Amino acid sequence: MSPLLYFLLLISPLLAVHTNNWVVIADASRYWFNYRHAANALSIYYSVKRLGIPDSHIILMLSDDMACNPRNPTSAQVFNNRDRHVQIYPDDVEVDYRDSEVTVENFFRVLTDRLPEGTPSSKRLMSDENSNILVYITGHGGDGFLKFQDTEEMNALELSDVFQQMHEKKRYNELFFMIDTCQAGSMVLPIKSPNIIGVGSSTVGQDSLSHHGDKEIGVYVIDRFTYFTLDFLEKVQPNSKATLSDLFRVYSTAEIRSTPQYSNLNLFKTRKPGDVLITDFFGSVRQTVLFDQQVAPLNRTAVSDELKVNDGNFEVQLEAVSQLPF
Repeated sequence: MSPLLYFLLLISPLLAVHTNNWVVIADASRYWFNYRHAANALSIYYSVKRLGIPDSHIILMLSDDMACNPRNPTSAQVFNNRDRHVQIYPDDVEVDYRDSEVTVENFFRVLTDRLPEGTPSSKRLMSDENSNILVYITGHGGDGFLKFQDTEEMNALELSDVFQQMHEKKRYNELFFMIDTCQAGSMVLPIKSPNIIGVGSSTVGQDSLSHHGDKEIGVYVIDRFTYFTLDFLEKVQPNSKATLSDLFRVYSTAEIRSTPQYSNLNLFKTRKPGDVLITDFFGSVRQTVLFDQQVAPLNRTAVSDELKVNDGNFEVQLEAVSQLPF
């Protein structure tokens, strides 16, 4: 076997997997009585950070009016359980879009990277064709729409079109879309773009229900769909072998009291849900390749025309990447 063929076979597993993870989390609600929606979003934020995704790769859109709300008896804190064993609004929380910045336009601009010139990198989804992206949305919705802060609506067909734009612009390798809202299935079913798996908390005509409240706080603190998602994620570690199929089995209609709705799973062309690790979207596990022959250090000068392979001293010049996976 020639050294070049050996090298290509050796790196072929890398070519089939993603090299970086990104997360977009949006709470489309505001006002104190929607406390649970903020808790939903912050719970997902807390989980992906625990599993290794840094703030630099998380876009968090939040009205941010719960922690310091005058009605909050636990000032500067947000909880997702009446036991209050986890404080999900830490001191280092990084909210990228808050208050009036949480709009349909900004959400779409983030996904498609059509942001104004000069937008800081902390507000940009700097993904590429090797990125796995988790998109999570929570709020109030209906048949074919999701309300944003009671002032505007996001249409299901518009969202589907944005995902198609992301595909055409090579903004992702694989994408996992989750939405926790009433009639969430109406936002999932129109998705036709390849390599996207979508799951909604309820089918068309169904409400998405809250799980439980806190009598002192005075409102519900989490929704059922997100509650059971988090119950599953709490058992996941960075080296976990749990898959999307394992997560989907958690969504019992008897437990969440609605019927989860999935996008066309055949759109996910590269793998089946049973082959997709949870950490492929909720975590940030580094890929490592071991070479049994000497490889020259990375040459930061772009080399696209040739690979130099010498018998006896296996040397390869690799093209510099534009974005490192961290």
